[in-house]
Amino acid sequence: MKKILGLLAISTVAFSQQHFIQQKNGPTLGYDQAKIIQKDGLSFKDLNKNGKLDVYEDWRKPVDERAKDLAKQLSVEEIAGLMLYSGHQAVPARPDGYFAGTYGGKPFDPKTMDASDLTDQQKKFLQADNLRHVLLTTVSSPEDAAKWNNKMQAFCESVGKGIPANNSTDPRHGTSARAEFNAAAGGLISMWPSSLGMAATFKPALIQQFGRIAAAEYRALGIATALSPQVDIATEPRWGRFDGTFGESPTLSAAMGEAYCNGFQGDNWGGLSVNAMVKHWPGGGAGEAGRDAHYANGKFAVYPGNNFNEHLIPFTEGAFKLTGNTKKAAAVMPYYTISWNQTNENVANNYNKYLVTDLLRNKYGYDGVVCTDWLVTGDHQAMDVFIDGKVWGVENLNMAERHYKVLMAGADQFGGNNDMKPIIDAYAMGVKEHGEAKMRARMEQSAVRLLRNIFQVGLFENPYVNPAETKATVGKPEFMQAGFQAQLQSIVLLKNKANLLPIKEKKTLYIPKRFVAASRHFLGFPIPASNDFPINIELVQKYFNVTDDASKADIALVCIENPKSGIGYDKEDVAKGGNGYLPISLQYNDYTANDAREVSIAGGDPLENFTNRSYKGKTVKSRNVTDIQLIEETKAKMNGKPVIVSVNVSNPMVFAEFEGKADAILASFGVQDQAILEIIAGKAEPQALLPMQMPANMSIVEKQKEDVPFDMECHLDSEGHRYDFGFGMNWKGVIQDGRAKQYSVASGQ
Repeated sequence: MKKILGLLAISTVAFSQQHFIQQKNGPTLGYDQAKIIQKDGLSFKDLNKNGKLDVYEDWRKPVDERAKDLAKQLSVEEIAGLMLYSGHQAVPARPDGYFAGTYGGKPFDPKTMDASDLTDQQKKFLQADNLRHVLLTTVSSPEDAAKWNNKMQAFCESVGKGIPANNSTDPRHGTSARAEFNAAAGGLISMWPSSLGMAATFKPALIQQFGRIAAAEYRALGIATALSPQVDIATEPRWGRFDGTFGESPTLSAAMGEAYCNGFQGDNWGGLSVNAMVKHWPGGGAGEAGRDAHYANGKFAVYPGNNFNEHLIPFTEGAFKLTGNTKKAAAVMPYYTISWNQTNENVANNYNKYLVTDLLRNKYGYDGVVCTDWLVTGDHQAMDVFIDGKVWGVENLNMAERHYKVLMAGADQFGGNNDMKPIIDAYAMGVKEHGEAKMRARMEQSAVRLLRNIFQVGLFENPYVNPAETKATVGKPEFMQAGFQAQLQSIVLLKNKANLLPIKEKKTLYIPKRFVAASRHFLGFPIPASNDFPINIELVQKYFNVTDDASKADIALVCIENPKSGIGYDKEDVAKGGNGYLPISLQYNDYTANDAREVSIAGGDPLENFTNRSYKGKTVKSRNVTDIQLIEETKAKMNGKPVIVSVNVSNPMVFAEFEGKADAILASFGVQDQAILEIIAGKAEPQALLPMQMPANMSIVEKQKEDVPFDMECHLDSEGHRYDFGFGMNWKGVIQDGRAKQYSVASGQ
């Protein structure tokens, strides 16, 4: 319906319980039960229900002025709630495990319950704990996510000062490998290559385009903060989070991180922006021997090359130097690691005052939100459990002391904590030590930063979304098309003997099934054994003829993954009297670490009675050793006919084991099967380059320095090509277009 209020025409529409006021000379206001204040012919929301227009409710005021006004109105308990960042929330909640939730005391029942309803746990942490930052994981559909957001925002609007929820997500634009791409069809969300795949394009403009598309999809889902990008330079090739990075080049990572943040945050802050939380300060890619700090066995980042400062480049020269008016990434997440012997105390980065206050805030002038990684204050109880508390270096502190140390180190927010009590206890400790005035000022300082990120993306004016618009926006055809084109641009052609590729005729392919033994995921979840075609055969048949008889085939296509050997730790080794530490291997065949360090650089944990974490002389097996066996078996069956190997890559790998048996090799980074087929069939030409080095052997890997990029001897193939950073081929041969040279050295070298 239309209403005339003063001299301003305002359109008021409603669906479900939400109402929208579309203003000609101001932002659209979305509200549920809030009262509307009219002033100067404009509309404002009375969020604190006091019948007057407060500074924080006045959208004409600068963001910082509004944030400071509201921060002063908040109780210590309300500020403590802002400092919480929820554990992972699924829509609907799972019945058990880490993501579990209940509805009226019962697990979700799809026959009788609405997937978009709030859980009992969500209502509790929103009201009793004043939590306003929520991490969203899986959703049953985009529409359910939109409706869930609206119910959450209405709940937040009804309590306290009406502070809206700032919903966030980890990256959610990965691919469904077997899904067919149809340019006229949409999907649940646009699908893009992994960060490593985006880096392989060497095109910052492409990832900025991704950021703009992803931001539009996020905002349609009710998500206003991205827990990304991950700009750690991956100088340690065995690291389990390698594929979440932009590779090992500091300058490429900086360029990609800058473009990513520009895309998500936009040229100017507003209702289309998404806050970017760049991670992981001061760089998490130097874990000793490739072990990861999600686990106690991987808590130490080491710097044998004295190269700590180079790891800062993606932050200081990228995410903190944006070309748009948002200027810097809205938030920063430190990593779990202890940056060994780089500061005056060997405590995890989240607890380290030098790293957060002296370096990040004072030296580099960063005044955005600093949010800890998840579960950094939890209790440490195991060496190899993903959801174990990650209190590295401060295991002796109690819960309140941990929160106090994080707070006084300079961080603003606690990831994965739904309970405000430890923060209140930490505040009491601070009052006792520093007095109430100083601690209140410290709390308000964080509150202003946290509120700024909610104000600047327009949530105070309109946190609601229209589910119909969500359905039309998320995964719409043009977004899917852009993602698929990026996938095509991310595939690296490493080998093309005798110009085997492209195969433009409808040849007959032999594609063997791929067996992989049961194992455990990086997160600790079990992975069942599998024996199936590794590629969508129905899709292959649209490009080529397919046979299960190698003798009748013209060419074989073997689809595999890079070697996977685990997290570098095994309880069975402990049971046998060992220290538990094993090598992490980048080769398929059994690997014995004869060239490993005699004594580890770092070590120590309350659950261990030793500090030497060496694994020298120990042997580790790859869980997918069957991949190289598959290549060998296929080579034999083809009896001299050509073999193409397609490798889905998440880490560097030792190509020497099988490269000589392949006539063509493609490296992909989390793409759809169809993208690989388009390259093989010549529908698209490869143009990507390696964003990392491929080592000649595992001895080279053991001898490289965890903190130094470009320090490995690389594999030299049968065609005389070295698989170094920046190497890639197209149909004419080795690509020489200047992209590799641009990013092959660190800033200032």
